Order: sequence, then structure tokens, then C-alpha cells
Amino acid sequence: MCYPTISPPKMDKTLVWLNCFTNLHVPHHLPSSPTVSSTSPLPPSTTRRALSLSIISFATGFSIPTFSCCPPAYSATSTTDFLDLPNSGGVKALDLRTGSGPVPSEGDQIAIHYYGRLAAKQGWRFDSTYDHKDGSGEPVPFVFTLGSGKVIAGIDKAVRSMKVGGIRRVIIPPSQGYQNTTQEPVPPNFFDRQRLFTTIFNPTRLANGEGSTLGTLLFDIEIVSLRSQ
Repeated sequence: MCYPTISPPKMDKTLVWLNCFTNLHVPHHLPSSPTVSSTSPLPPSTTRRALSLSIISFATGFSIPTFSCCPPAYSATSTTDFLDLPNSGGVKALDLRTGSGPVPSEGDQIAIHYYGRLAAKQGWRFDSTYDHKDGSGEPVPFVFTLGSGKVIAGIDKAVRSMKVGGIRRVIIPPSQGYQNTTQEPVPPNFFDRQRLFTTIFNPTRLANGEGSTLGTLLFDIEIVSLRSQ
């Protein structure tokens, strides 16, 4: 079992905890998306090309995967490159690709693709929209209304400063993550949902003072499209 080491002064506890993981893997592709205007309807499916991902390594920091569409600087990035999003309650973000479309506004209907991982399970990927396929085999994005409270606060706050077509990696602290089992997004698989929530809301571990790390989430978020209401 990996335990966080004593951190240097002023180093964020979440980043110290994440740095101790040594076997975190991510899927080997992350599709790209075309820019969709704010007045365009949400597409039922989008043709995508695969982008190569390298394995994330936490041996010396938070190594960012290499995207064929992104600048070389993203190929070796540590946790220190994450920035605190203003007024986000502690959400940290790193833009892997800057979009060229519009920025969401309150009440907009947003379609996103994501990879969701749980820090307390050594980076276990509990869900991915790229695995949710429609009848033609295309991945189905997750759709929600910005500001509706449907999704966990960390995702709602993370997408507000993104542009359509952008990809952002975020570290979401427990306070901005799952507060109950009704919040989305959730894995469609029953056993994955159970594993996710029994970990985050484990009463024994919460009583042992692990609440500050149990619900820490890592999301890769891509805004596919948005529609103004």
C-alpha cells in the first residue's frame, strides 16, 4: 500500500498523495472532436480519430500523456504544472488542448467526453464515455445543463472556462466531487458504481480521517459541443 510522504512546505496535500501512485494506466486513445457552434444541435455521434496516449507515471510526478495534436511540452508535465481554477473550491486543471469554439454559459446544454479515475484506487478508471456506444458503434457523449446541479461541482466548474474542442485534465478534491450517490456522471455498470461509492463513502476509512483523499477524482474532459438555451 502506498502512503503519502511528508510534503515540503506549501506543497498541496492532494498532489503529494497522487505522486505516490506508481502503476496508474489510462486508455491508449483519446478521440479528437470538431468544433461545433453554440447554435448547432448536439450530434448523436461524431466520427473521431484516435490519439495516442502514453502511460501516466507517478514515480517522480504527474506525467501527462503525449497527444499527437498537442505541443511537445505536454509529454512530460508534473503536478506542479496544474493551476488552481478560480472560484472552484480547489479544482486543479491542466489544458491538454485548447479549443477553438465558444465558451459555455450558464444554462447551456453541454456534451462532453470524459475519462474518470479515482485516486483512492490507484487511479482506477471507473468510467469512460468512449466506452458508451450507440447502435452504430460510435461513442455517446454525456450531456448536461451547465449550472443545473446534475453533475458533480468539479466538472461543472471545470468546463466553464473551456472552449468547445478543448481537452482539460482536472484534479477534483472530495469537496467538489461526489457528495451523494445521485450525482452524475456515474458508471452504467452496477458493480463499478458499487465499487466507486463504497470507496468514497467507506465509513471506516472516513472515521480514520481519510475523507480528504478518498473522494479525490481525476477527469480528462473534452467538450464535444454545446447548445445555448
